[in-house]
Amino acid sequence: MKCVDDFRLIFGKKEIVPIIVGGMGVDISTAQLALEAARLGGIGHISDAMVPDVCDKRFKTTYVKDKTKFYRLNIPNPDKSLVQFDMGLLAEATKLHVATTMEAKRGEGLIFVNCMEKLTMNAPRETLRVRMRSALDAGIDGITLSAGLHLNSFGLIEDHPRFRDAKLGIIVSSVRALQIFLRKNAKLNRLPDYVVVEGPLAGGHLGFGSDWEQYDLATIIAEIVHYLKAEDLEIPVVAAGGIFTGTDAVSFLENGASAVQVATRFTIAEECGLPYKVKQEYFKASEDDIEVNNISPTGYPMRMLKSSPAIGSGIRPGCESYGYLLDGSGNCSYITSYNREIALHPDGKNISVKDKTCLCTHMSNMNCWTCGLYTYRLKDTTNRLSDGSYQILSAEHIFKDYQFSIDQKISLPDIFV
Repeated sequence: MKCVDDFRLIFGKKEIVPIIVGGMGVDISTAQLALEAARLGGIGHISDAMVPDVCDKRFKTTYVKDKTKFYRLNIPNPDKSLVQFDMGLLAEATKLHVATTMEAKRGEGLIFVNCMEKLTMNAPRETLRVRMRSALDAGIDGITLSAGLHLNSFGLIEDHPRFRDAKLGIIVSSVRALQIFLRKNAKLNRLPDYVVVEGPLAGGHLGFGSDWEQYDLATIIAEIVHYLKAEDLEIPVVAAGGIFTGTDAVSFLENGASAVQVATRFTIAEECGLPYKVKQEYFKASEDDIEVNNISPTGYPMRMLKSSPAIGSGIRPGCESYGYLLDGSGNCSYITSYNREIALHPDGKNISVKDKTCLCTHMSNMNCWTCGLYTYRLKDTTNRLSDGSYQILSAEHIFKDYQFSIDQKISLPDIFV
């Protein structure tokens, strides 16, 4: 019986343990988590979601405070079109976060940055260009393009000296999405180095509609593998979404995938950025405590715990401090919903916005508890302690359990005293 360690992801002459820890924002997949994955020979992701905010917490910078102060007079104004990011400061924050992480890297693995197209930031093209180019400048091993089709993203960095050196990948949820991407970028003569195929059981934002239950990751993987073979394209395919055990991973590796991307089980790792109390909420969750809703201003459905404080919250839009989801005209669907409720409750008291949420503020405060479908199984991966809480695991323990486990077995950690 095979285990994940019997396989390798091949990038040229480099052989990687085929385990990729997905990019979870905002700073849930911390630098520490990514560094552990790389040290163990796999691939770790950091996320570039709200990097200035991440830097403030990681390095005691003041990007958010300074931005809030600069735009403080606009806070009561429902028009957020004036709220812009300073491109120089955005580049500075990205380089600081990425370079410091890369300087600490040890081992034979790689570190990628997860880059979301849906972080529109009131200047979609310009801010995306700065984020990607700054990450390349800072020495990132690769960029995974997520949350969107990224039809023009390669073109934003085609003149960068590392355009053909760094690993560049795309996340898709259908063969059609991959075909569109490849057609659009054919003139650049630069194929993606890998394709992450994310199925409907993943955590956070989903690449499916309300009919997500009708789709199956194994089927989508088979379609994409068949398409690439028919087109004579040797692009590694990475399976993602709902891969909970090493045995799950092996089933995909034996059927055409070159690696797996996993995240849910790492949400409760010591190195994960979620607070201890939130990790305990993940452990305690039952299957009925998980939902797919449409409260995200991005327009994508999102899987999360029903008990997330972000759901139904009526906080004032935090665009002057954050503003990562403002479109090119300074609009965000949460602002529209919030202003509707203010019109109904002019005194501003007891405001509750049910249909959307201020994703930026809640993500910064770790109050948007996104999760994968199998989060309710996390309690089966660890020990319950005498006080009723669950033992937190190390990223190394989780990684090695994926790497070496067989027969759907999950290795429990030694109980600490």
